[in-house]
Order: sequence, then structure tokens, then C-alpha cells
Amino acid sequence: MASRTERSAFNSWWWTVDRLMLMTILALMLIGIVLLLAASPAVAERIGINDMFHFVNRQAILIPPALMVMVGVSFLSPQALRRLALAVFIVSIMLVVATLLFGAEVKGSKRWIAGIQPSEFLKPAFVVLAAWLFSENVKRPDVPGNILAILLLTCSAGLLIMQPDFGQTMLISIVWGALFFMAGLHWFWMVGLGGIGTVGIVAAYHFIPHVTSRIDRFLKPEGTDTFQVDVARDAFLSGGWFGKGPGEGTYKLILPDCHTDFIMAVTGEEFGLLFVMVLVAMFALIVLRGFWHAFRLEDPFCRFATAGLTLLFGLQSSINLMVNLHMMPAKGMTLPFISYGGSSLISVAYGMGMVLALTRRRPRTDMLESAFTFRDRHRGPSEAGVGLAS
Repeated sequence: MASRTERSAFNSWWWTVDRLMLMTILALMLIGIVLLLAASPAVAERIGINDMFHFVNRQAILIPPALMVMVGVSFLSPQALRRLALAVFIVSIMLVVATLLFGAEVKGSKRWIAGIQPSEFLKPAFVVLAAWLFSENVKRPDVPGNILAILLLTCSAGLLIMQPDFGQTMLISIVWGALFFMAGLHWFWMVGLGGIGTVGIVAAYHFIPHVTSRIDRFLKPEGTDTFQVDVARDAFLSGGWFGKGPGEGTYKLILPDCHTDFIMAVTGEEFGLLFVMVLVAMFALIVLRGFWHAFRLEDPFCRFATAGLTLLFGLQSSINLMVNLHMMPAKGMTLPFISYGGSSLISVAYGMGMVLALTRRRPRTDMLESAFTFRDRHRGPSEAGVGLAS
């Protein structure tokens, strides 16, 4: 066990990082492998892969790099995080453009190039840069941070819409709007941006067949193809409170994306609703811890970035769960740390590594607070008041 008195980079990190959040994330990664063991063999057999554990093995190979990314990023200072986010954002934008030009079209969208989904890495970097711009506008009103943040959103959302990837576009837009609200936007901006978003959704519904189909399947299921969501719902009902047991599920044999978008349906059938509730509680714990830290942080950048990254994680988790329960149209969004997907795993680890870095207790701040507390305890009321005023 690491000693508090031993001076090393690891000790400094270990005693200042949010260990409860860290352990919950590690537990989710391990649970993800177990759930893939239950869900993915049926997919591998259905699509003709000889190795039944193809998807499990590929995900397990990526767990160590994901851990290295998360832990390595959590060592960084806020200044270093901003520089890293800028570099990741530039590279991601370049890869998104390359995907539009040279990527293969899958299910009507161009999202992949060389086995990488660049939009996954764009999201956390985008949130940190937006938080940086909004915080600069708060600290120095002469800096056009809000205008630059609007340009940042326009550039990012425009490229994602061209793929098209409306799920990721909606995700970063909601987080961006929340950060704008935290930065003290005027009601005029709220109404204007809300109107633009509404017009965009209506236009997408009327002019993009892919969006029209998904919304119609959700709003008017009669006479439309709702096979996946119907099977997912039946899987939950079949599992009951305690599930059929690991490997005993049957709906995964016919559920197309049961190792990615609909892995929670397999979880509900084989492990039961109680286990699903435990998983939801673990996600909720991470989100609540993140918001709690954001509320306590004094630096505007750290506060905005922590809240934005936490909201990004929580929204993506909620969207996946709601799609599984047929509470919203299908979005093709993975469940963080659980669903199969290398790009998703590494990018979420990168985002949560930044949360761990931003929420670390700074030793110097702790020592100063302890010193003031000790001094005030040994002074009279009037002396303590003088000390605080100084």
C-alpha cells in the first residue's frame, strides 16, 4: 500500500485522485468483458467468424491501452490537459475530413477510417476546448470566448452532420448548450439557440430519410420495422428480476447489435433487472461524483470542463439505456466501458482520465487550508477575523 509520507509521482497521484470514481470505472471495464462473453459469441457465429470469442479478445486487448490512457491523462495539470485537448481535436477534425473523403460508407454513413471512428475522440476534446473558451470569457470579458465557442460548435457539428451522425451531433450540442448556460448566457441566446436546434431537427426529419425512418419507427411503430427494439424489450421481460443465467439467453441469437448498442438487453435477460439496476447505479455514482466535484471547484475552466465531460458521459449512458427500453429513437450510441468498440473504449477512457485529473486535490491548496484552520483554532475570534480578512 502506498504511504502518504513517501514522496513519489505515484503517491502524489494516488492520494489526490478520486479513488471511488477510479475503482467504479475499473469495475465497469471488467463487467464489460463479462457481458461481452455473454453477448458476442452469438454475433460472431451469426456473421460467420470462426472464433466465437473474437469480439471479447479484441476488447480485452484494448483494456490495457485504455487504462494507460486514462491513468496517464489523470496525471496531467489543467494547462497540459488544454494543450492535449487542442492537439486531439485538430487530429480528430483532420481524420473526420479524411473519413468524409476516403472512408467506407456503412449503413448510409461515413464514420470509419482505418478501423477508427474519429468522432469518438472529437467529443471529449471538443468539450474541454469549449469549457476553456467559456471560462476565458468569464475571467476576461474582453476575450471573445463565446464567439469562438460558437464557431467551434459550428465547425464540429457541421462535419458530423455531413457524415451524417446526428446522435453525436446532438450529444455535443447538448453539452455545449449546458456549458453556455453555466457561463451565464443571456435569455436571448437561449431562445435563439433553442430555435436553431428545433429547426435543425425538423429539417433533418423532413429531408434525411435515415432520420425520418428512425423517428417514425419510434413515434408510429405500427406498420414500421421495429424488430430490434421489440426484441430488446422482450429480452428484458424474459429475464425478469434475476435473469436466466449467464449464457442462457436466447434473444441474443436474433438481436443484430447485441454486443454494441443493445448489450443491456442481453444483460437484462441473462443477469436480471436487479443486476441492470446495479449497473445503472454505478453509472449514476460516476456522474454524481463528477458533478459534486464540479460544484466544489473554484477555477472556471476546471469547473466547466469537469461538468461538461461528466455530462457527456452521463448523456451517452442514458441515451443507450433509453434506446434499449424503447424510450427514444435508436441512435447507434455505445454504452461506455460496456459495449464493444475500440474507439469508444479509448475515447471514454481519455475523457474520464481528464475528469480524474481535473478533480484531483491539489496538495498546495490542502496545506494552505490546513494551515489557516490550525491558526484560527488557536486564535481568539477577533484575531481569526483579522486573519481571514488579510
